[in-house]
Amino acid sequence: MSLRKVTLLTTLFLVIFLVHQGAAQPAYQLLNSISLPGDGKWDYMKMDGERLFVSHGDRVHVVDLKTNAPIAEITGLNGVHGIGLAKDLNKGYITNGTDNTITVFDYTTCKVRQTIQVEGKKADAVLYDQFSKKLFIFNNGSGNAIVIDAVTDKVVGKIEMGGAPEFACSNDKGLVFNNNEDTNEIFGIDTKTLTVKHKFSLAPNEVATGLTIDIANNRLFSVCRKTKTLVVMDASTGKIIQTLPIGGGVDGVIYDKDLKLIVTSNGEGNATIVHQDSPDQYRVVQTLTTKPGQKTIVHQLATHRIFLSGADYKDGTRELAPGTFGVYVYGPKAN
Repeated sequence: MSLRKVTLLTTLFLVIFLVHQGAAQPAYQLLNSISLPGDGKWDYMKMDGERLFVSHGDRVHVVDLKTNAPIAEITGLNGVHGIGLAKDLNKGYITNGTDNTITVFDYTTCKVRQTIQVEGKKADAVLYDQFSKKLFIFNNGSGNAIVIDAVTDKVVGKIEMGGAPEFACSNDKGLVFNNNEDTNEIFGIDTKTLTVKHKFSLAPNEVATGLTIDIANNRLFSVCRKTKTLVVMDASTGKIIQTLPIGGGVDGVIYDKDLKLIVTSNGEGNATIVHQDSPDQYRVVQTLTTKPGQKTIVHQLATHRIFLSGADYKDGTRELAPGTFGVYVYGPKAN
């Protein structure tokens, strides 16, 4: 083989290697922040592409993503945790963990429609599964899930799980998955029969919190706080494909299907960004510096921006500094 051909082949292999290693992968940085009133605790956020819903103690802020300005507040709530959106039914749902009620609001106007009392303790994560048109309420304090028919807003089932259910996601094909931070398992729930179809062990990973899914490749991404790990799992078999190190205090995780990125929000003050090279191969590409306490995350697929909520702490304490709550927006430098 001629020297020229060897050189061309070497160059080609180098290009392929650099692309594979993510040489063109955009790094994330802080773009801006959105200040929001109130000094309560925060938990889940929810996004519909046009508006951002932010849980905040006794209220949910609604932010217009075109202007990054708050446009409404849903108030009179009691220990807000999760937010579910049923855009096709023009409704939204909020879990109130203090009194175990569900606030139903009008999706368009954000006005409260009704309050539903549900059985259990510490209503936490909530998931609207459009495939079944059912709402799943996960009670972190009583180890069960309450199921509501989102068309009628009537309770239609109860699923005993044990432990402490956390984040949930759907495969849009009849299965809802839920992380359990006490049993260190992922539960697969049949949305038709309302029974537990799968129980996948995350061991030796512990304290599972955030969970999301790559539907196209049938992969679950579970983050575990105690072991500081991201677990990639086959959603059909429960086989652990890969385990990666992440930051401390993790709570949430998102998957950007276009950029093939998994981002974990770590409460210690950073976000771990992982690239999906293939369904079975993953690698950490960036540790993004955020702020302590920013542990909940959502993302906007159109812009590839991620949103984290939080407030400042008084120097040397874990006491919140008044008037500092807001949402921080991070995105690729190319944006």
